Amino acid sequence: METRWVVGILLVACLVMIYGLWSFGITAEADELQETGRLLAVLLDAGRVTIGHNQLLLNDPSKGDKGFTPDAFAQQTLEAFQSRTGHDLNDLAHASVPEMAKPLLARLLEESKKTVASYQSVINVPGIKYKGLIPATFGTETSTRFHAWSRVYMKQTAPEHLIRNPKNKPDEFEASMMQQMSAPSFPRGKEQVVAKADADGKIVRVLLPLFYGKDCLSCHGTPKGERDVTGYPREGAKEGDLGGAISVKIPRPSR
Repeated sequence: METRWVVGILLVACLVMIYGLWSFGITAEADELQETGRLLAVLLDAGRVTIGHNQLLLNDPSKGDKGFTPDAFAQQTLEAFQSRTGHDLNDLAHASVPEMAKPLLARLLEESKKTVASYQSVINVPGIKYKGLIPATFGTETSTRFHAWSRVYMKQTAPEHLIRNPKNKPDEFEASMMQQMSAPSFPRGKEQVVAKADADGKIVRVLLPLFYGKDCLSCHGTPKGERDVTGYPREGAKEGDLGGAISVKIPRPSR
């Protein structure tokens, strides 16, 4: 009886240890997925911000060639990304990011450059004030290209009262999280995100909040209701207000 009792204890201990190792592996992988999703969201937003910083140049009707090539865009975007995350994507092989993130970040940058390349013939035409390349269109077109290659879902969304494109309407999770993000107490440093794994851990969702900066206010600021360059009425936003979020759904790699 005593021998059976000892064997039983050892068996239970082994099962507990195995379960603990399995749980640790699942948790570690979920953490990598969350960080990968966060970095993808920041890189997409760095591209959006770069477009915003150059908006006056892009829409300048007095100039022909703007010099805003895909490579010039990429350099500014990489600088913004490194400033925000500390990671140098010019040396991606040695960057301290999850291994699963490396090919995804490289591809997202390439798709971002393709979006800018597709607008070159319009950007460089003088006499036209609005060229159609704004942060929102950049984000939508780049996300679509990236999803076709990676199957990683990326979406620009916003609280419903700020939605301009019905396709960007938030789902229940996005709406709930943005309500929390709009609170003054929500932390805004270090690219703070909210994340959630589905019940079986196959998909991790990441939401990166987007707060209005100075460049955003030319389209989204005051006077409220006045039409911006795209033809939409301005929202009357102030710098620092929540303008929306980048939503990412990243699947766990199949075994």
